[in-house]
Amino acid sequence: MIIGFLREKDIFENRSMLLPEHVSSIIKLGFKILVEKNYAKKLGLEDEMFIKVGAEVKSESDITSLSDIIIKISGKNLDSYKFKDGTIVITAFFDKDNDKLFKLKNDNNIKIFGLNYLPRITRAQAMDVLSSQSNLAGYKAVIDTAYEFSKALPMMMTAAGTITPAKYFIVGAGVAGLQAIATAKRLGAVVSATDVRLASKEQVESLGAKFVFVDSDENLETEGGYAKEATKNYKKKQEELIKQTVKNQDVIITTALIPGRKAPLIINEEMVLSMKPGSVICDLATSQGGNVAFSERDKVIEKNGIKIIGYSNYASRTSYSASSLLTKNIINFLTLLVNKDSKTIDIDYEDEIIKGVKI
Repeated sequence: MIIGFLREKDIFENRSMLLPEHVSSIIKLGFKILVEKNYAKKLGLEDEMFIKVGAEVKSESDITSLSDIIIKISGKNLDSYKFKDGTIVITAFFDKDNDKLFKLKNDNNIKIFGLNYLPRITRAQAMDVLSSQSNLAGYKAVIDTAYEFSKALPMMMTAAGTITPAKYFIVGAGVAGLQAIATAKRLGAVVSATDVRLASKEQVESLGAKFVFVDSDENLETEGGYAKEATKNYKKKQEELIKQTVKNQDVIITTALIPGRKAPLIINEEMVLSMKPGSVICDLATSQGGNVAFSERDKVIEKNGIKIIGYSNYASRTSYSASSLLTKNIINFLTLLVNKDSKTIDIDYEDEIIKGVKI
């Protein structure tokens, strides 16, 4: 079995789906590994490091023409590659809005898997790219806001006087939000958080943060644990609650995303302008339109003395750690595709996980 790893072409993508220290684990599954020239150069890793541990360095065309399985982070622009018939393409993040790709897929019998569509079941947790990367995004968002904020985060009692702790408000208590809460608390900030899912209350409070919640009978959580889009009535109540909350905050981090949908606008223009000059906002949802008015994708802007951070690929800002977790995610998924005894590709298309991720 030949498995090929293609380099990412996006200028904002610094991650890789393979690190040298994990090559042996994939070889043990029965694979011959090909990596594209300069595969992990953005991580400071030279091709020689992959060669030393048993991988081969090839050109893009060699990899696409020889490999049984192709691995990429992004599922965008796959139609620009010339895959051989029957190739299995595994991507960490796949966008289904690509008519050209579906024609290519059907014409060449290409099978595509998008790991961002994994079902939220216990057995799939070790392959969950959304969770592994969101966790790092929440951490890095706090680090970036602390850097941009001109005051210290923890309370400091000195002979010259007391410095009051920074106030952090986290919007969305999923994986990224909970990690942001935990990181901000470790740095000494006073943290509050909100989420449309009442089930988040216990998790938020267990981390030492105050839970800010709209009192409602609506169930805004899907069976898979994701947030649903709120009704107009709920949105009106939520807007008023957040409006009263944000004006007293020093730092806001928004993490609200609905899979496959445009991100909800939660912090509107009035709310942004109500904050004190010197405050910082980090919008983790700019890749899907953004949660914050004025935020711009992949830019840090200033509005009325308030800094708004809008990086669209936050996990890539901790690229080595993110790559390590992605590699482990993909290794765990590959074990589903391989017959351990015969060392051949043997896919059970009735498996719940395979059904979920097959495009």
